[in-house]
Amino acid sequence: MRIAVASGKGGTGKTTVAVNLAVVAREFLNHVEYVDCDVEEPDGHLFLKPRIKKTIPAVVMVPVIDEARCDLCGRCAEACRFNALLVTKKEVLVFPELCHGCGACMIVCPHGAIKESTREIGVIETGSAVVGKNGIFNRRIDYRAGVLNVGEHMATPLVKSVKEKTSGKGISIIDASPGTSCPVIEAVRDCDFVVLVTEPTPFGLSDLKLAVGMTKSLGLPLGIIINRSQGIDDELMDYLTAENLTVVGEIPLKREIAEMISRGEIVVMKDESMKTLFGQMFKTINDQRGK
Repeated sequence: MRIAVASGKGGTGKTTVAVNLAVVAREFLNHVEYVDCDVEEPDGHLFLKPRIKKTIPAVVMVPVIDEARCDLCGRCAEACRFNALLVTKKEVLVFPELCHGCGACMIVCPHGAIKESTREIGVIETGSAVVGKNGIFNRRIDYRAGVLNVGEHMATPLVKSVKEKTSGKGISIIDASPGTSCPVIEAVRDCDFVVLVTEPTPFGLSDLKLAVGMTKSLGLPLGIIINRSQGIDDELMDYLTAENLTVVGEIPLKREIAEMISRGEIVVMKDESMKTLFGQMFKTINDQRGK
């Protein structure tokens, strides 16, 4: 089972939810993976503190022009939707940073003058984290994360590569990036359930509507977790009712919770009430995903 944790905007507590759900899930299941697909700013490691066992380069395919075969016909540039190729009077210029690796240029070339090479866009880290409380018990959680190179903007292929490295055993908690852009769609695609984390503010509601629209357009079951909640106000309640959305749970606005998070602590390991709350939310997700 794959559960994606996403949000319409940054700063809602998405990673907090993903990490704590993974820790709670480990109490019920033998195999749990935390998969950090927020590749532009992964921060699940700050809480789980995993031991990284392997770092794998992530690459995309880019065209290489064989000048001996190329007659500068321009078909490759015409086929490229991303302007990664420019045909001049003397040569074909390739802009690797714009290339999406679709291979269209190679397919349309009538002379077989285009081959493919690789370009590294980041790395995939794999390892495991051991979480426990006061040394009484230890639970291992498998860890996967994508780390995009600085200055690189091709996040979507890296997200796809990270998801392909999951084992497919037990449950995978996928921490998506905020927003509704292509990397987020790639992260939540093919998941069994999507948790959208929001906050009870006008900005939170506005961006939640975008995230709900994205998730529904993909035909995925979803539920809402309200972070820093002091109760659901009328405007948010009206929207949830109109869209027939299930509230998976509400995380209360408490200073002590914020302090634990700021120290990089896993709240379900420190607070029994939060452990109970996340356990209830995990059960609700499990019940809702089949509906």
